[in-house]
Amino acid sequence: MTLTAAPADQALLLDLQILDTTLQRLATRRAKLPESAVVAEVTADRTQSERLVVEQTGAVEDARAELRRTEADVAVVDARIARDQQRLQNSSSMKDIQGLEQELQALARRKSDLEDIELVVMERVEEREGALAATREALAGLATRHAEAVAARDAALGALERDRAQAVRERDEIVGRLPADLVALYEKQRARYGVGASLLRGGVSTAVGVALGVADLRAVAQAAPEDVLICPESSAILVRTEESGI
Repeated sequence: MTLTAAPADQALLLDLQILDTTLQRLATRRAKLPESAVVAEVTADRTQSERLVVEQTGAVEDARAELRRTEADVAVVDARIARDQQRLQNSSSMKDIQGLEQELQALARRKSDLEDIELVVMERVEEREGALAATREALAGLATRHAEAVAARDAALGALERDRAQAVRERDEIVGRLPADLVALYEKQRARYGVGASLLRGGVSTAVGVALGVADLRAVAQAAPEDVLICPESSAILVRTEESGI
């Protein structure tokens, strides 16, 4: 048995289809929101910089620890030099004096080597501290960019949500005015074929932009205005108006 519905109700399906197309478009925009992509990119950069800060902080601490060890070694040598110089001043034995002088020479060479190492380590500390400071500065900039990106994304999402909510309200209002069986058929066809209603304009099914054949147009022309027809091209409900050309 053919479903029937008032032509005005069938025409309302076109408005319903427009709203459903709008909702689908809004969902697609939300899923592919450029602002969300920017947030994801900045978040990835920020995570990478945070990881780099941790690594560089460890490298700075290692270099500082090495510098402290070298400074401690220099302090030990300085203490031994001071002790030997004191003993040298108080010694009257030529043998002891000779031994102390040789030891002082060896200590002086050792101190020179340690001071060279100390300079290298100090440069390493400065270099790593500089790299860490640069990364922290970049991270601060990324934090600002992230906050701006999140704000822009939230604003875009808010606008989309307002549009979606408006479309849902309008859709609910139309659905409330239509017969339940007509809405059920519309939803069934839309779920299966992607389009629930198609306007027949000048013999063309606008949902797919395809002209109906002669036999199909004849069948449409012979159908009563209240008959709910299925478009042979789009499988959507075929809505007939004064524009249909039949």
